[in-house]
Amino acid sequence: MTRPQRSAAPKAFLAPSLIGLAIFFLAPSADVVRRSLADASGERFVGLENYAAVIGNEAFRTAAGNTAKFMVICIPLLLALSLAIALAVRRSTPFRALMKTALLLPLAIPVFSAALLMNITFDAQGIANGILDFLGIDTVAWLSSDAALYVLVGNYVWRNLGYCTVLWLAALACIPESLYEAARVDGASFSQITAKITLPMLAPSCAVVAILAIVNAFKVYREAYLVAGSYPHESMYMLPHLFNNWFASLSITKLAAGGTILGIVLLAIACALFCLWSKQETMR
Repeated sequence: MTRPQRSAAPKAFLAPSLIGLAIFFLAPSADVVRRSLADASGERFVGLENYAAVIGNEAFRTAAGNTAKFMVICIPLLLALSLAIALAVRRSTPFRALMKTALLLPLAIPVFSAALLMNITFDAQGIANGILDFLGIDTVAWLSSDAALYVLVGNYVWRNLGYCTVLWLAALACIPESLYEAARVDGASFSQITAKITLPMLAPSCAVVAILAIVNAFKVYREAYLVAGSYPHESMYMLPHLFNNWFASLSITKLAAGGTILGIVLLAIACALFCLWSKQETMR
């Protein structure tokens, strides 16, 4: 028997997207890797010298440490809070539509307005300090102290909580209702249903939600830049600040090497999450 010939139509439809991906993403990425291994002129191969210079740079170590700390704090916090809210919203509540609207409202606030709100609330004469003064507690300028990072964490969670909640709600909607009905018939409680049915079924979706949360975490730079400029307090000086400053000073080799390191780390995280996703799929 001869194999049926596959239609060329799918390839034709994919061709424009693949060509655009190659021109605007793969080719520039390859050029960044090439420049990370060359001198400032981009003509002489210098091996790993640029990477050694970046890793030995104190500003890079500070920014990388702050970025890692920010991710370790805000990503699990965001995922846990949004999942808890999604589970609560999914249950029949009289204010379900209102809760969805309230959660998504921060996304509609412009970045400049969010930055202005941060400045008004947490500067030396801000609302937060006013409350602490009223309570008789010593106050500091939050954005000029080590607490600046946690202000950024709060802003990130506040703005992205509704987005992640909607993603969890979409994942919850894919779980067959028959599983819940069977569990209720067997006398399972809400906590048992959550632990034995909901969380295992949500494991594959967790990889997607986590990756999107990590991508959105780098967007918090906009608020940090508008509030404190290119050189904020050391506690919230992160990789986007460093890359912006290197770009302004035309430190192309450092920028290329640092970007390549960051790309490799993010790619490794994404691969690890998708491997866990695949493992959960094979176990089901």
